[in-house]
Amino acid sequence: MLEKIADILREHKGDSELEITEETAFADLELDSLEMVEMVMNVEEEFDVSIEMNESIKIVGDLIKTIESVK
Repeated sequence: MLEKIADILREHKGDSELEITEETAFADLELDSLEMVEMVMNVEEEFDVSIEMNESIKIVGDLIKTIESVK
């Protein structure tokens, strides 16, 4: 799951070498609000889930836990 999310983030940032771990903070990736919405839509499509981004999702690991909780 981490690698699929990392691929989505790399595509959004246009950097195939971007290092993504579960501890990577979305703030550190400097995604604007539109990019976050697009990323979430891609994640929802990839994992066939519906998630609501909120302030508790700060790092990639939080997103993984959220996806797992709705599957």
